[in-house]
Amino acid sequence: MSITRRHFIKNMGIGLASVGLAAEQLACTSSKIKGDSEKLLVDNPNHPEPAPLGYDRLPLSWYQDTVRRLKAKVSAKGIDAVLLGSDTNMVYFTGCFRGSGERSTWAFFPLQEEDAVHWYAPGIDRDLITSWWCTEFEYYFCFPHAEGGYPNKGQVVKGKRVDLFEWLLTGLKNQGFQGKTIGTDMSLSTEHLSKIEKIMPGTRFIDISDTCQTMRIIKRPEEIALTQRAYRYFDKVHAFARDYILERGTDATDFEIGQALQAYGIQLMMQDIDYDGKPNKGVGMEVTSHYVRAGVATAYPHPNQFFYNKVKKGEPVYVNTDIKLGGYGGEGYRNYQIAPVSAHQEKIWQVVADCVQIQVEETKPGVTCSEVAFKIHQHQVKEGMQDFIYHRPAHGAGQNFEGHQAPFISLGDHTVIEENMTFSVEPGLYDEKNGIGINPSDNLLVTKNGTILMSRVPISKEWSFLTL
Repeated sequence: MSITRRHFIKNMGIGLASVGLAAEQLACTSSKIKGDSEKLLVDNPNHPEPAPLGYDRLPLSWYQDTVRRLKAKVSAKGIDAVLLGSDTNMVYFTGCFRGSGERSTWAFFPLQEEDAVHWYAPGIDRDLITSWWCTEFEYYFCFPHAEGGYPNKGQVVKGKRVDLFEWLLTGLKNQGFQGKTIGTDMSLSTEHLSKIEKIMPGTRFIDISDTCQTMRIIKRPEEIALTQRAYRYFDKVHAFARDYILERGTDATDFEIGQALQAYGIQLMMQDIDYDGKPNKGVGMEVTSHYVRAGVATAYPHPNQFFYNKVKKGEPVYVNTDIKLGGYGGEGYRNYQIAPVSAHQEKIWQVVADCVQIQVEETKPGVTCSEVAFKIHQHQVKEGMQDFIYHRPAHGAGQNFEGHQAPFISLGDHTVIEENMTFSVEPGLYDEKNGIGINPSDNLLVTKNGTILMSRVPISKEWSFLTL
């Protein structure tokens, strides 16, 4: 017997609200349902071509080429090798998706070794690293590491605690890099420098963090294609969320909505990707929706309370998602105004919508970030919204482990905008006294001639104003 979307959403809501429904059951059922909201999505012929199915992450060859480009950029500084210590850069340049936490990790690239990367890392990550791109893997057991303590080798000793930075320097010295010039993204303290002088005297470390950041900021075509595909999932997730709110109405909580759309979004992605449960496949994936909130909680840009409010007539609902595929994607927020909508609430929504359009029109190559921010804030103040302004209109959109990325659409950022930069779009306004917060977001791609919003979800009253 076939099931209608209406009955599915109703039954799913009852299950989530009472005893709960398994996420996999929720996802498998919801993926078969088509809703009316998808008919309101607006196609844009100028959108980049999304990455095709089967291209779920950037290939190893892309990362190797990116390291070659980095080497070419820093070689003029007389650098003999590159040492990366931040997770953001290690993921961007190697494609090995992992996070260090307290377990320090470094990736080392001698300039004269073609497509070589030497890792200094904790043993916990050895399978992730060696199964991806690894010329040499030198590891300590775990943090804090005891000298000689390798239980995995049968060496169980309570040795002296090892200083991991000194351990790294010793490894670089053994590779023959004492007295050489090493480019690094690390911020070296006085303590670091004294250890360098002790273990590798005569070795110079040059800061190349700005070069790394510039490369991350200007997106390559393959990065843009993955981002565009991620936003195709975002379109469907928001269409599902809109239908869900219309069906469940005031029986739903914001918590319930978030759980439902996360399960739905993950299922959409998982049915498309090449996945076998092993490392380095299905990497950099996420659909986060824990920031979905209803009512007064929308009026705080950075709330600290748990979200468990019922959807109510006359109050806003803020549907938040962050979607990434292979580390690429971004933010996708939309706000819903539940009838009856007050004139004050409608005006705030309209000013925000106008500011989105200002950002789209004013962001272009050659313009500074501060100029765009100025025009948006100027409009907000002109419309009497000054009491409701809490933050800058947008930030640069980064890859996995970064999220917020320079430059910023902010009054204090005078960076000149360039083609293939990407920005969030969130000129939010927040009226705490009346419990109204409106803050959409999208991914804005800078092109030669202007910008493109990468989602197909409209910022329109037809989409956003709902009657339950």
